[in-house]
Amino acid sequence: MTSDIFTDDFKPLPYWWERTPRPALAAPPPPRSVDVAVIGSGYTGLCAALQVARAGRSTAVLDAEDAGWGCSSRNGGQISTSIKPGFDELARRHGADTAFAILKEGRNALAWIEAFVAEEGIDCDFIVPGRFHAAHNARKYEEMARDVANQPKGLEVPAHVVPRAEQHRELGTDAYHGGVVYEKHASLDPGRFHQGLLERVLAAGAAVIPRCRVDAVRRDGDGFALDTAQGTVHARDVVVATNGYTGPATGWLRRRVIPIGSYIIATEALAPAVMDRLMPTDRIISDSRKVVYYYRPSPDRTRIVFGGRVSSRETDPLKSAPLLRSDLVALFPELADVKVSHSWMGLVAYTFDTLAHIGRHDGLHYAMGYCGSGVSMAGYLGTRVAQQLLGKAEGRTGLDGVSLPDPSALHRQPVVPVGLGRLLPVARPAGGVAAGGELVC
Repeated sequence: MTSDIFTDDFKPLPYWWERTPRPALAAPPPPRSVDVAVIGSGYTGLCAALQVARAGRSTAVLDAEDAGWGCSSRNGGQISTSIKPGFDELARRHGADTAFAILKEGRNALAWIEAFVAEEGIDCDFIVPGRFHAAHNARKYEEMARDVANQPKGLEVPAHVVPRAEQHRELGTDAYHGGVVYEKHASLDPGRFHQGLLERVLAAGAAVIPRCRVDAVRRDGDGFALDTAQGTVHARDVVVATNGYTGPATGWLRRRVIPIGSYIIATEALAPAVMDRLMPTDRIISDSRKVVYYYRPSPDRTRIVFGGRVSSRETDPLKSAPLLRSDLVALFPELADVKVSHSWMGLVAYTFDTLAHIGRHDGLHYAMGYCGSGVSMAGYLGTRVAQQLLGKAEGRTGLDGVSLPDPSALHRQPVVPVGLGRLLPVARPAGGVAAGGELVC
Protein backbone atom coordinates (compact mmCIF):
# COMPACT_ATOMS: atom_id res chain seq x y z
CA MET A 1 0.00 0.00 0.00
CA THR A 2 1.28 3.47 -0.87
CA SER A 3 -0.22 6.24 1.24
CA ASP A 4 0.48 8.97 -1.34
CA ILE A 5 -2.43 7.82 -3.50
CA PHE A 6 -5.00 8.65 -0.80
CA THR A 7 -6.62 12.01 -0.12
CA ASP A 8 -6.11 13.63 3.27
CA ASP A 9 -9.70 12.80 4.19
CA PHE A 10 -9.59 9.24 2.77
CA LYS A 11 -12.06 6.75 4.25
CA PRO A 12 -12.02 2.94 3.94
CA LEU A 13 -15.82 3.07 3.69
CA PRO A 14 -18.36 3.20 0.86
CA TYR A 15 -18.59 6.54 -0.91
CA TRP A 16 -22.38 6.22 -0.71
CA TRP A 17 -22.24 6.41 3.10
CA GLU A 18 -21.09 10.04 2.93
CA ARG A 19 -24.54 11.15 1.84
CA THR A 20 -26.45 8.34 3.53
CA PRO A 21 -24.76 7.06 6.71
CA ARG A 22 -25.87 3.71 8.04
CA PRO A 23 -29.20 4.15 9.83
CA ALA A 24 -28.94 4.52 13.59
CA LEU A 25 -31.75 2.12 14.44
CA ALA A 26 -32.38 1.07 18.01
CA ALA A 27 -31.63 -2.58 18.70
CA PRO A 28 -34.33 -3.74 21.13
CA PRO A 29 -34.77 -7.43 21.88
CA PRO A 30 -36.51 -9.09 18.94
CA PRO A 31 -40.20 -9.96 19.27
CA ARG A 32 -40.94 -13.36 20.77
CA SER A 33 -43.32 -14.30 17.99
CA VAL A 34 -44.13 -13.05 14.48
CA ASP A 35 -45.90 -14.29 11.42
CA VAL A 36 -42.82 -13.82 9.21
CA ALA A 37 -39.14 -13.56 10.12
CA VAL A 38 -36.79 -12.25 7.44
CA ILE A 39 -33.06 -12.93 7.83
CA GLY A 40 -31.05 -10.15 6.15
CA SER A 41 -31.89 -6.48 5.72
CA GLY A 42 -30.56 -5.86 2.21
CA TYR A 43 -32.68 -5.26 -0.86
CA THR A 44 -34.01 -8.83 -0.92
CA GLY A 45 -35.01 -8.92 2.72
CA LEU A 46 -36.56 -5.47 2.82
CA CYS A 47 -38.58 -6.01 -0.37
CA ALA A 48 -39.85 -9.29 1.05
CA ALA A 49 -40.69 -7.61 4.36
CA LEU A 50 -42.50 -4.78 2.61
CA GLN A 51 -44.81 -7.20 0.83
CA VAL A 52 -45.72 -9.31 3.84
CA ALA A 53 -46.06 -6.36 6.22
CA ARG A 54 -48.38 -4.55 3.83
CA ALA A 55 -50.39 -7.77 3.58
CA GLY A 56 -51.03 -7.54 7.33
CA ARG A 57 -48.50 -10.13 8.53
CA SER A 58 -46.50 -9.28 11.62
CA THR A 59 -42.93 -9.11 10.39
CA ALA A 60 -39.44 -8.91 11.88
CA VAL A 61 -36.26 -8.36 9.87
CA LEU A 62 -33.14 -9.61 11.68
CA ASP A 63 -29.59 -8.65 10.74
CA ALA A 64 -26.16 -9.35 12.20
CA GLU A 65 -25.01 -5.80 11.42
CA ASP A 66 -26.63 -2.40 10.91
CA ALA A 67 -29.49 -2.39 8.43
CA GLY A 68 -28.13 -2.61 4.90
CA TRP A 69 -24.51 -2.88 6.08
CA GLY A 70 -23.82 -5.50 3.40
CA CYS A 71 -23.62 -5.08 -0.32
CA SER A 72 -26.98 -3.38 -0.68
CA SER A 73 -25.20 -0.18 0.40
CA ARG A 74 -21.78 -1.14 -1.03
CA ASN A 75 -22.49 -1.92 -4.68
CA GLY A 76 -21.77 0.25 -7.71
CA GLY A 77 -25.42 1.13 -8.33
CA GLN A 78 -25.37 -0.29 -11.87
CA ILE A 79 -28.50 -2.04 -13.12
CA SER A 80 -28.62 -4.45 -16.05
CA THR A 81 -30.80 -7.35 -17.09
CA SER A 82 -28.98 -9.44 -14.47
CA ILE A 83 -28.86 -12.90 -16.09
CA LYS A 84 -25.32 -14.03 -16.97
CA PRO A 85 -25.75 -17.18 -19.13
CA GLY A 86 -27.02 -16.66 -22.67
CA PHE A 87 -30.00 -18.31 -24.34
CA ASP A 88 -28.06 -21.13 -26.02
CA GLU A 89 -26.34 -22.14 -22.80
CA LEU A 90 -29.57 -22.02 -20.79
CA ALA A 91 -31.43 -23.97 -23.50
CA ARG A 92 -28.82 -26.73 -23.33
CA ARG A 93 -29.27 -26.94 -19.58
CA HIS A 94 -33.01 -26.50 -19.20
CA GLY A 95 -34.70 -26.53 -22.61
CA ALA A 96 -35.72 -23.62 -24.80
CA ASP A 97 -38.94 -22.71 -22.96
CA THR A 98 -37.27 -22.49 -19.55
CA ALA A 99 -34.32 -20.60 -21.04
CA PHE A 100 -36.73 -18.04 -22.48
CA ALA A 101 -38.55 -17.71 -19.14
CA ILE A 102 -35.30 -17.25 -17.18
CA LEU A 103 -33.99 -14.54 -19.49
CA LYS A 104 -37.36 -12.83 -19.44
CA GLU A 105 -37.02 -12.49 -15.68
CA GLY A 106 -33.89 -10.41 -16.18
CA ARG A 107 -35.88 -8.01 -18.36
CA ASN A 108 -38.73 -8.09 -15.85
CA ALA A 109 -36.40 -7.19 -12.98
CA LEU A 110 -35.03 -4.19 -14.87
CA ALA A 111 -38.54 -2.93 -15.60
CA TRP A 112 -39.63 -3.69 -12.04
CA ILE A 113 -37.04 -1.50 -10.33
CA GLU A 114 -37.84 1.53 -12.48
CA ALA A 115 -41.55 1.15 -11.75
CA PHE A 116 -40.94 0.45 -8.06
CA VAL A 117 -38.78 3.53 -7.50
CA ALA A 118 -41.37 5.70 -9.24
CA GLU A 119 -44.38 4.21 -7.46
CA GLU A 120 -42.75 4.42 -4.03
CA GLY A 121 -41.31 7.88 -4.68
CA ILE A 122 -37.80 6.87 -3.56
CA ASP A 123 -35.27 9.67 -4.07
CA CYS A 124 -32.15 7.73 -5.10
CA ASP A 125 -30.83 9.40 -8.28
CA PHE A 126 -32.41 6.71 -10.45
CA ILE A 127 -31.78 7.33 -14.16
CA VAL A 128 -31.75 5.28 -17.35
CA PRO A 129 -28.53 6.38 -19.07
CA GLY A 130 -27.78 3.05 -20.75
CA ARG A 131 -24.67 0.94 -20.39
CA PHE A 132 -21.58 0.96 -22.60
CA HIS A 133 -20.19 -2.59 -22.65
CA ALA A 134 -16.67 -2.21 -24.00
CA ALA A 135 -14.75 -4.82 -25.99
CA HIS A 136 -11.25 -5.48 -24.70
CA ASN A 137 -10.08 -6.85 -28.07
CA ALA A 138 -11.18 -6.84 -31.71
CA ARG A 139 -12.40 -10.43 -31.64
CA LYS A 140 -14.68 -9.70 -28.71
CA TYR A 141 -16.06 -6.63 -30.49
CA GLU A 142 -17.07 -8.74 -33.50
CA GLU A 143 -18.69 -11.31 -31.20
CA MET A 144 -20.64 -8.62 -29.36
CA ALA A 145 -21.79 -7.05 -32.62
CA ARG A 146 -23.07 -10.44 -33.85
CA ASP A 147 -24.93 -10.99 -30.57
CA VAL A 148 -26.71 -7.65 -30.91
CA ALA A 149 -27.69 -8.44 -34.50
CA ASN A 150 -28.99 -11.91 -33.59
CA GLN A 151 -30.90 -11.49 -30.35
CA PRO A 152 -33.34 -14.33 -29.56
CA LYS A 153 -36.83 -13.55 -30.80
CA GLY A 154 -39.00 -12.18 -28.03
CA LEU A 155 -35.97 -11.31 -25.89
CA GLU A 156 -34.69 -8.37 -27.88
CA VAL A 157 -33.45 -5.34 -25.97
CA PRO A 158 -32.68 -1.88 -27.41
CA ALA A 159 -28.96 -1.84 -28.19
CA HIS A 160 -26.58 -0.43 -30.76
CA VAL A 161 -22.97 -1.04 -31.71
CA VAL A 162 -20.30 1.64 -31.28
CA PRO A 163 -17.19 1.02 -33.46
CA ARG A 164 -13.77 1.92 -32.15
CA ALA A 165 -13.58 4.98 -34.39
CA GLU A 166 -16.62 6.43 -32.57
CA GLN A 167 -15.73 5.22 -29.09
CA HIS A 168 -14.77 8.65 -27.71
CA ARG A 169 -18.36 9.78 -27.81
CA GLU A 170 -18.93 7.15 -25.08
CA LEU A 171 -15.63 7.03 -23.22
CA GLY A 172 -12.41 9.02 -23.35
CA THR A 173 -10.00 6.11 -23.72
CA ASP A 174 -8.27 4.22 -26.51
CA ALA A 175 -7.95 1.07 -24.42
CA TYR A 176 -11.00 -0.60 -25.94
CA HIS A 177 -12.00 -1.78 -29.40
CA GLY A 178 -15.50 -0.35 -29.50
CA GLY A 179 -18.50 -1.82 -27.78
CA VAL A 180 -22.26 -1.98 -27.43
CA VAL A 181 -24.68 0.43 -25.77
CA TYR A 182 -27.58 -1.26 -23.98
CA GLU A 183 -30.01 1.61 -23.96
CA LYS A 184 -32.33 0.64 -21.09
CA HIS A 185 -29.75 -0.18 -18.43
CA ALA A 186 -29.95 2.09 -15.40
CA SER A 187 -28.19 3.39 -12.33
CA LEU A 188 -28.97 4.69 -8.84
CA ASP A 189 -27.36 5.67 -5.56
CA PRO A 190 -27.46 2.35 -3.67
CA GLY A 191 -27.26 3.90 -0.22
CA ARG A 192 -30.20 6.20 -0.86
CA PHE A 193 -32.20 3.40 -2.48
CA HIS A 194 -31.68 1.21 0.56
CA GLN A 195 -32.60 4.04 2.93
CA GLY A 196 -35.81 4.75 1.04
CA LEU A 197 -36.69 1.08 1.09
CA LEU A 198 -35.98 0.85 4.82
CA GLU A 199 -38.21 3.84 5.57
CA ARG A 200 -41.10 2.23 3.71
CA VAL A 201 -40.65 -1.08 5.51
CA LEU A 202 -40.72 0.66 8.89
CA ALA A 203 -43.77 2.68 7.85
CA ALA A 204 -45.50 -0.59 6.93
CA GLY A 205 -45.15 -1.72 10.54
CA ALA A 206 -42.32 -4.24 10.25
CA ALA A 207 -39.68 -4.41 12.97
CA VAL A 208 -36.10 -4.12 11.71
CA ILE A 209 -33.68 -5.37 14.38
CA PRO A 210 -30.00 -4.61 13.69
CA ARG A 211 -27.04 -6.32 15.39
CA CYS A 212 -29.13 -9.41 16.02
CA ARG A 213 -27.38 -12.32 14.33
CA VAL A 214 -29.38 -15.49 13.76
CA ASP A 215 -27.28 -18.37 15.07
CA ALA A 216 -29.68 -21.23 14.37
CA VAL A 217 -32.97 -21.90 12.61
CA ARG A 218 -34.92 -24.96 13.70
CA ARG A 219 -38.34 -26.45 13.27
CA ASP A 220 -40.83 -25.51 15.99
CA GLY A 221 -44.22 -27.16 15.59
CA ASP A 222 -45.86 -25.75 12.49
CA GLY A 223 -43.26 -22.98 12.25
CA PHE A 224 -39.67 -22.17 13.14
CA ALA A 225 -37.57 -20.98 16.04
CA LEU A 226 -34.73 -18.57 15.28
CA ASP A 227 -32.09 -18.48 18.00
CA THR A 228 -30.24 -15.18 18.52
CA ALA A 229 -28.06 -13.83 21.29
CA GLN A 230 -30.96 -11.50 22.16
CA GLY A 231 -33.47 -14.31 22.47
CA THR A 232 -35.49 -16.75 20.39
CA VAL A 233 -37.97 -15.61 17.76
CA HIS A 234 -40.83 -17.94 16.82
CA ALA A 235 -42.13 -17.48 13.29
CA ARG A 236 -44.71 -19.21 11.16
CA ASP A 237 -42.67 -18.46 8.01
CA VAL A 238 -39.04 -17.54 7.37
CA VAL A 239 -37.42 -15.79 4.40
CA VAL A 240 -33.65 -16.19 4.07
CA ALA A 241 -32.22 -13.15 2.27
CA THR A 242 -28.51 -13.24 3.12
CA ASN A 243 -26.88 -13.71 -0.32
CA GLY A 244 -23.06 -13.30 -0.01
CA TYR A 245 -23.28 -13.25 3.78
CA THR A 246 -25.10 -16.57 4.20
CA GLY A 247 -23.84 -18.30 7.33
CA PRO A 248 -24.02 -21.62 9.20
CA ALA A 249 -27.53 -21.03 10.53
CA THR A 250 -28.80 -22.00 7.07
CA GLY A 251 -26.19 -24.58 6.12
CA TRP A 252 -28.01 -26.04 3.10
CA LEU A 253 -28.01 -22.64 1.45
CA ARG A 254 -24.52 -21.75 2.63
CA ARG A 255 -23.10 -24.76 0.78
CA ARG A 256 -24.74 -23.63 -2.46
CA VAL A 257 -23.61 -20.01 -2.67
CA ILE A 258 -20.02 -18.83 -2.96
CA PRO A 259 -19.16 -15.45 -1.40
CA ILE A 260 -16.69 -13.41 -3.45
CA GLY A 261 -15.23 -10.04 -2.58
CA SER A 262 -15.77 -7.27 -5.06
CA TYR A 263 -13.88 -4.02 -4.60
CA ILE A 264 -14.61 -0.38 -5.42
CA ILE A 265 -12.83 2.94 -5.16
CA ALA A 266 -14.02 6.51 -5.59
CA THR A 267 -11.64 9.12 -6.91
CA GLU A 268 -11.20 12.55 -5.49
CA ALA A 269 -13.34 15.24 -7.14
CA LEU A 270 -12.26 15.87 -10.74
CA ALA A 271 -12.56 19.03 -12.78
CA PRO A 272 -15.80 19.16 -14.80
CA ALA A 273 -13.83 19.35 -18.06
CA VAL A 274 -11.97 16.16 -17.15
CA MET A 275 -15.18 14.31 -16.34
CA ASP A 276 -16.77 15.51 -19.57
CA ARG A 277 -13.77 14.35 -21.57
CA LEU A 278 -13.40 10.92 -19.95
CA MET A 279 -17.09 10.20 -19.39
CA PRO A 280 -19.09 12.40 -21.76
CA THR A 281 -22.34 10.64 -20.83
CA ASP A 282 -23.86 9.33 -17.59
CA ARG A 283 -23.73 5.76 -18.85
CA ILE A 284 -22.60 2.93 -16.64
CA ILE A 285 -19.58 1.07 -18.02
CA SER A 286 -18.50 -2.55 -18.06
CA ASP A 287 -16.09 -4.48 -20.26
CA SER A 288 -15.73 -7.91 -21.80
CA ARG A 289 -12.91 -9.29 -19.66
CA LYS A 290 -13.71 -12.46 -17.76
CA VAL A 291 -12.90 -10.64 -14.54
CA VAL A 292 -14.91 -7.54 -15.30
CA TYR A 293 -14.36 -3.87 -14.51
CA TYR A 294 -17.49 -1.87 -13.76
CA TYR A 295 -17.48 1.88 -13.35
CA ARG A 296 -19.47 5.06 -13.75
CA PRO A 297 -19.59 8.76 -12.97
CA SER A 298 -20.88 9.52 -9.50
CA PRO A 299 -24.47 10.81 -9.61
CA ASP A 300 -23.26 14.41 -9.30
CA ARG A 301 -20.55 13.82 -11.96
CA THR A 302 -17.76 14.96 -9.64
CA ARG A 303 -15.77 11.70 -9.53
CA ILE A 304 -15.37 8.21 -10.94
CA VAL A 305 -16.61 5.17 -9.02
CA PHE A 306 -14.52 2.21 -10.23
CA GLY A 307 -14.89 -1.43 -9.26
CA GLY A 308 -13.62 -4.90 -10.01
CA ARG A 309 -12.15 -8.12 -8.69
CA VAL A 310 -8.48 -7.52 -7.83
CA SER A 311 -7.28 -10.70 -6.13
CA SER A 312 -7.92 -14.44 -6.06
CA ARG A 313 -8.11 -14.12 -2.27
CA GLU A 314 -10.06 -11.71 -0.11
CA THR A 315 -8.00 -8.66 0.73
CA ASP A 316 -8.19 -5.43 2.64
CA PRO A 317 -9.68 -2.38 0.83
CA LEU A 318 -6.46 -0.53 1.67
CA LYS A 319 -4.58 -3.11 -0.39
CA SER A 320 -7.14 -3.27 -3.18
CA ALA A 321 -7.23 0.50 -3.69
CA PRO A 322 -3.77 0.79 -5.32
CA LEU A 323 -4.58 -2.12 -7.62
CA LEU A 324 -7.87 -0.62 -8.75
CA ARG A 325 -6.32 2.81 -9.13
CA SER A 326 -3.59 1.29 -11.32
CA ASP A 327 -6.25 -0.30 -13.54
CA LEU A 328 -8.13 3.00 -13.74
CA VAL A 329 -4.99 4.88 -14.78
CA ALA A 330 -4.22 2.24 -17.41
CA LEU A 331 -7.59 3.07 -18.99
CA PHE A 332 -7.27 6.83 -18.49
CA PRO A 333 -3.58 7.83 -18.40
CA GLU A 334 -4.38 11.47 -17.71
CA LEU A 335 -5.50 10.37 -14.23
CA ALA A 336 -1.93 9.43 -13.31
CA ASP A 337 -1.99 11.88 -10.39
CA VAL A 338 -5.53 11.21 -9.23
CA LYS A 339 -6.04 10.29 -5.58
CA VAL A 340 -8.53 7.93 -3.98
CA SER A 341 -11.05 9.29 -1.49
CA HIS A 342 -12.85 6.03 -0.62
CA SER A 343 -12.08 2.33 -0.92
CA TRP A 344 -14.36 -0.49 0.15
CA MET A 345 -15.51 -4.01 -0.58
CA GLY A 346 -18.52 -6.25 -0.24
CA LEU A 347 -19.41 -9.89 -0.71
CA VAL A 348 -21.45 -10.99 -3.68
CA ALA A 349 -22.82 -14.54 -3.98
CA TYR A 350 -22.19 -16.74 -6.98
CA THR A 351 -23.91 -20.04 -7.59
CA PHE A 352 -22.52 -23.07 -9.38
CA ASP A 353 -24.75 -22.44 -12.41
CA THR A 354 -24.27 -18.60 -12.39
CA LEU A 355 -28.00 -18.06 -11.94
CA ALA A 356 -30.01 -16.36 -9.21
CA HIS A 357 -32.38 -18.71 -7.40
CA ILE A 358 -35.70 -18.47 -5.63
CA GLY A 359 -37.49 -21.28 -3.86
CA ARG A 360 -38.27 -23.13 -0.69
CA HIS A 361 -36.24 -25.78 1.14
CA ASP A 362 -37.38 -27.57 4.30
CA GLY A 363 -40.07 -24.92 4.62
CA LEU A 364 -37.65 -21.96 4.44
CA HIS A 365 -38.25 -19.47 1.64
CA TYR A 366 -35.16 -18.00 0.00
CA ALA A 367 -33.92 -15.78 -2.81
CA MET A 368 -30.20 -15.28 -3.45
CA GLY A 369 -27.21 -15.96 -5.69
CA TYR A 370 -27.29 -12.88 -7.90
CA CYS A 371 -23.77 -13.50 -9.24
CA GLY A 372 -22.71 -9.88 -8.99
CA SER A 373 -25.68 -8.42 -10.87
CA GLY A 374 -28.32 -8.03 -8.23
CA VAL A 375 -29.36 -4.42 -7.79
CA SER A 376 -32.64 -5.00 -9.60
CA MET A 377 -32.87 -8.79 -9.31
CA ALA A 378 -32.48 -8.79 -5.52
CA GLY A 379 -35.45 -6.56 -4.86
CA TYR A 380 -37.45 -8.19 -7.63
CA LEU A 381 -36.96 -11.71 -6.29
CA GLY A 382 -37.43 -10.49 -2.73
CA THR A 383 -40.82 -9.20 -3.82
CA ARG A 384 -41.64 -12.43 -5.65
CA VAL A 385 -40.59 -14.74 -2.81
CA ALA A 386 -42.86 -12.82 -0.45
CA GLN A 387 -45.72 -13.07 -2.91
CA GLN A 388 -45.13 -16.81 -3.10
CA LEU A 389 -45.22 -17.00 0.70
CA LEU A 390 -48.54 -15.13 0.60
CA GLY A 391 -49.89 -17.52 -2.04
CA LYS A 392 -50.25 -14.82 -4.69
CA ALA A 393 -50.21 -15.78 -8.35
CA GLU A 394 -47.99 -12.83 -9.27
CA GLY A 395 -45.20 -14.44 -7.28
CA ARG A 396 -44.53 -16.95 -10.07
CA THR A 397 -41.18 -16.57 -11.84
CA GLY A 398 -39.30 -18.21 -14.67
CA LEU A 399 -36.76 -19.41 -12.10
CA ASP A 400 -39.29 -21.48 -10.16
CA GLY A 401 -38.30 -25.13 -10.11
CA VAL A 402 -34.72 -24.45 -11.27
CA SER A 403 -32.83 -26.29 -8.56
CA LEU A 404 -29.99 -24.65 -6.68
CA PRO A 405 -26.98 -26.81 -7.62
CA ASP A 406 -25.39 -29.04 -5.01
CA PRO A 407 -21.59 -28.59 -5.05
CA SER A 408 -21.05 -32.18 -3.85
CA ALA A 409 -22.19 -33.27 -7.31
CA LEU A 410 -19.03 -31.71 -8.72
CA HIS A 411 -16.85 -34.36 -6.98
CA ARG A 412 -14.06 -31.87 -6.40
CA GLN A 413 -13.08 -28.96 -4.18
CA PRO A 414 -15.63 -26.18 -4.62
CA VAL A 415 -14.63 -23.49 -7.09
CA VAL A 416 -16.31 -20.31 -8.09
CA PRO A 417 -16.96 -19.02 -11.61
CA VAL A 418 -15.80 -15.44 -12.05
CA GLY A 419 -17.52 -13.84 -15.02
CA LEU A 420 -18.10 -16.95 -17.10
CA GLY A 421 -14.55 -18.18 -17.21
CA ARG A 422 -11.71 -18.22 -14.68
CA LEU A 423 -12.11 -20.23 -11.48
CA LEU A 424 -11.16 -19.09 -8.02
CA PRO A 425 -11.05 -20.93 -4.67
CA VAL A 426 -13.97 -20.55 -2.34
CA ALA A 427 -13.54 -17.97 0.42
CA ARG A 428 -16.13 -17.87 3.16
CA PRO A 429 -16.73 -15.08 5.67
CA ALA A 430 -16.33 -15.76 9.34
CA GLY A 431 -19.25 -15.53 11.72
CA GLY A 432 -22.93 -16.20 11.33
CA VAL A 433 -25.71 -14.86 9.17
CA ALA A 434 -25.10 -11.23 8.27
CA ALA A 435 -26.65 -8.52 6.19
CA GLY A 436 -28.15 -9.31 2.83
CA GLY A 437 -27.30 -7.35 -0.28
CA GLU A 438 -25.82 -7.38 -3.73
CA LEU A 439 -23.09 -5.79 -5.72
CA VAL A 440 -23.55 -5.16 -9.41
CA CYS A 441 -20.87 -5.85 -11.96
